[in-house]
Amino acid sequence: MCGIVGYIGVRDAAPIILGGLKKLEYRGYDSAGIALLDGARIHVERAVGKLSNLESRIATAASSPLAGHNLGGIQLGVGHTRWATHGRPSVLNAHPHISMDGAIAVVHNGIVENYAELKNELLAEGVIFSSDTDTEVIVHMVDRYLRAGMSLERAAHCTIKQLRGSQAIVLISAHEPDKLIAARIGNAGGISIGIGQNEMFVASDIPGILEHTRRIVFLESQEVAVVGQNSLQVRKLAGDPNQTVAKEVHTIAWDPVSAEKGEYRHFMQKEIFEQARAITDTIRGRVDFSNGEVTLENLRITPETARALKRLYTAACGTSAHSGLVGKFMIEGIARVPTEVDYGSEFRYRDPLVGPNMAVLGITQSGETADTLAAMQEAHDKGAIVWSIVNAIGSQAERVSDGTIAMRAGPEIGVASTKAFTTSIVDQYLLACYLAQHTVADIPALADRAAACAKDLARLPSLVGQTLEPQPIYDVLANQFHDREHFLYLGRGINYPLALEGALKLKEISYIHAEGYPAGEMKHGPIALIDEEMPVLCIAIRDNVYEKMVSQIEQVKARNGIVIAIATEGDTMIEKKADYVIWVPDAPPLLTPVLTAIPLQRLAYQLAVRRGCDVDQPRNLAKSVTVE
Repeated sequence: MCGIVGYIGVRDAAPIILGGLKKLEYRGYDSAGIALLDGARIHVERAVGKLSNLESRIATAASSPLAGHNLGGIQLGVGHTRWATHGRPSVLNAHPHISMDGAIAVVHNGIVENYAELKNELLAEGVIFSSDTDTEVIVHMVDRYLRAGMSLERAAHCTIKQLRGSQAIVLISAHEPDKLIAARIGNAGGISIGIGQNEMFVASDIPGILEHTRRIVFLESQEVAVVGQNSLQVRKLAGDPNQTVAKEVHTIAWDPVSAEKGEYRHFMQKEIFEQARAITDTIRGRVDFSNGEVTLENLRITPETARALKRLYTAACGTSAHSGLVGKFMIEGIARVPTEVDYGSEFRYRDPLVGPNMAVLGITQSGETADTLAAMQEAHDKGAIVWSIVNAIGSQAERVSDGTIAMRAGPEIGVASTKAFTTSIVDQYLLACYLAQHTVADIPALADRAAACAKDLARLPSLVGQTLEPQPIYDVLANQFHDREHFLYLGRGINYPLALEGALKLKEISYIHAEGYPAGEMKHGPIALIDEEMPVLCIAIRDNVYEKMVSQIEQVKARNGIVIAIATEGDTMIEKKADYVIWVPDAPPLLTPVLTAIPLQRLAYQLAVRRGCDVDQPRNLAKSVTVE
């Protein structure tokens, strides 16, 4: 899940690499480093903590060559932001790692599962290690093969073939200063190669190079690329070394400005307020509002397959798993297809009963989440249909799926997901309506209801816009409760997963402990926690379980608990019973989670800001979890 940027071209490499790393710092900020070609050696600067620490170190280095050295007009370098897996955050453990002679540098994303075995071999050969990381074995193995007379490409191939586990690797060498090598094995993060004019770029995620080019090539697993100033050759790791692989060049539609904060204080704040536009983009062109027909061209499913579908499993992690729980209500309620939701990290370890006439839906914003990809592979191996809902164009999840639905959220930089959550919910709603066109087509009442549900989407962007309007209540709540250490979130029905998501958001960015529960379970344990110090957030909109939620609020108040309610505009009963109320507009029942998500995001954000937390880069977290 680390951030990687590489450059080869005629411009100064350092500012390009550092600028790209800034765009990718959400992928890891335990430490950062950069390596540039410096004559016959590689010059490396590294620092613990955020990228700003590395920039300060570079600025104060008396003899740093990081403005770049011109060797035949070519500049060459790599950079890295780290999320630690092996070895604590330190300067010595920061990437890039270099060979003993200082002529090779490597950056790496993933885990070398057999690193201890490889390290022992190298130690026996007299190699001296300077870090505690698994990554360092890679650079010393490449050096071993170079010293044996191999080319850089061949040395990389021989090294990578011996590595177990999923990884993304980029390396450079002063011995061959006209190229860099990039490789992808398994699902440990992507490798995107950007094509420019007399220059080429490499990054672990598109925003790192989007400022410079929109023409992108994506590496598949088991592919190795040799990247020159004006050339790109890709070969299969296990294929004919003389045969190259033809790669499609994708033109990315994202505007680079969309990956900037603009007038907002944080990316998370910006992304919260982009949700009306993101949902509009998600719906656009997919619904015929005259008859309620939904079109999902990239799902690639026939009417016969839809009618034969016995069960759907959703595999996802974190916020995406909560989205899947919401989607279960939608898919079962509209399309009448039995749906189960699994954490991606658990799915394949329980020998799931999936197979033909079943589908597995992977939900992943990045499209690179290792656990979700592993679940999708498990489903594929067992003969199930594999679908994905993804935001990142050209991601691994999209490429390995039988069909896909794009979130259309645009770049999401804040580590705590917001607009990807709500757009993935809308995508599942669209999926439910799309399936229903076949699964309940011969049941008029259900078919009419499915068409009506699709038509309800026409109002959704406007309702989201209303929910995003200023409400002083968020500042009031932040000032009142920023010093609390515990929150309880309650919801029922389709809004129960929102209680889970609200609690997760609060934990992620404010470091306040919070628990989400189905409201009916409160009296089976959590009620013991309630006292005059415990804020209890209740999602109490007007729906089919409204009276049950009112009862829960009364039980909390009877024990002197503090009630913060999310309620439907105009609800005078909730206004009298709750201590604080956040209003959302009335909405069709199955679409209410899109609206109730927004107050939960805004409240978590305001509390985190009031507590002085780093909202966009919360401690210990990374945006894309590409290791198991």
